[in-house]
Amino acid sequence: MPTLNLPTTGGGLAPYTMQPPRQFPAAQPPFNRIAYAAAHVVPDPLADANPWLDAAIDWDATMAFRRHIWSLGLGVAEAMDTAQRGMGMDWPTSLELIRRSLDAAKDFPGALIGSGAGTDHLAPSDAVTIDDVIRAYEHQCAAVEQLGGRIILMASRALVKAARSPDDYATVYGRILGQVREPVIIHWLGEMFDPALAGYWGHADHMKAMDVAIDVIAANASKIDGIKISLLDKDKEIAMRRRLPQDVRMYTGDDFNYAELIAGDEHGYSDALLGIFDAIAPAASAALDAFSRDDINAFHDILAPTVPLSRHIFKAPTRFYKTGVVFMAYLTGLQNHFTMVGGQESTRSTLHLAELFRLADAAGLLADPDKAAARMRIVMALRGIVA
Repeated sequence: MPTLNLPTTGGGLAPYTMQPPRQFPAAQPPFNRIAYAAAHVVPDPLADANPWLDAAIDWDATMAFRRHIWSLGLGVAEAMDTAQRGMGMDWPTSLELIRRSLDAAKDFPGALIGSGAGTDHLAPSDAVTIDDVIRAYEHQCAAVEQLGGRIILMASRALVKAARSPDDYATVYGRILGQVREPVIIHWLGEMFDPALAGYWGHADHMKAMDVAIDVIAANASKIDGIKISLLDKDKEIAMRRRLPQDVRMYTGDDFNYAELIAGDEHGYSDALLGIFDAIAPAASAALDAFSRDDINAFHDILAPTVPLSRHIFKAPTRFYKTGVVFMAYLTGLQNHFTMVGGQESTRSTLHLAELFRLADAAGLLADPDKAAARMRIVMALRGIVA
């Protein structure tokens, strides 16, 4: 197995010998949990574009990654924050991404795909009104539905700016949910993922915010498939899960505690809509397959080693987790470069990437150790380290 010299805390280097990768058995879906991977995008590194300003997408590589996700029995949550919505991906490019993904999904009968609709073409400012937010949501929802897509209703930075009370959230969501053709997934993204969403639902206190969200859901339950919350707090998710109307699902967005939340308890369980499932898709698929066969021990045996990796990828500042997700795709050979929209490959330190490599290897996720080691050496060399 390859040995590399990797940086360690304190400024030194230490040899690290890789371990044999884990062989994840092929899954036989359907699973007894719904599971979406929020998928990243692959830029074209040869495009004549300004990386900080232009989202030049390699559509073939981006669609190939989605085909990889579907082939494992997982769904794709498209054009979400993992795809750098609000961090390099604008609405027109996101809509083209949704269009291409919906078309690609036709090759996988029964493939799950949900598409993010929000208000990100509307710049948040003090001049934005509630009516502006409603029109922005209507515009994006109509565009997704015109393509035949199912909506994931994304949290709105503009709504945070425009709202003067929790009642404004109820007004906006009530108007939009009253118009959608099919039940949507509501996406409550915490401020650790996007600081501009602090105070969502009209309260800084998450439990008070939860009261508002529950009231909105109860008033519109027939138009809601579920809610995905990303607060990185399992107790808050469980508390909300137990308060949901009977037919409304909880989709965990907790990249710290997903295994136990998916497994559930005597009162219920969470389905999944997770950014980390982009990075650990083969393990997630195998674990869900084991769980569906009532092999609970295998489920936890597969997922438990991935949790330290996920907690590292999503560590504060959490919004930079996309860098780790894309780095995993590069290490595992699912894309040929470590380049991101907006130049976001620079958001994590060399130490962070080194620890990610070690944790991914410990979880058995680096299926081709020689390739992973060679690519790690390239990245380390670019940062001045002979690995």
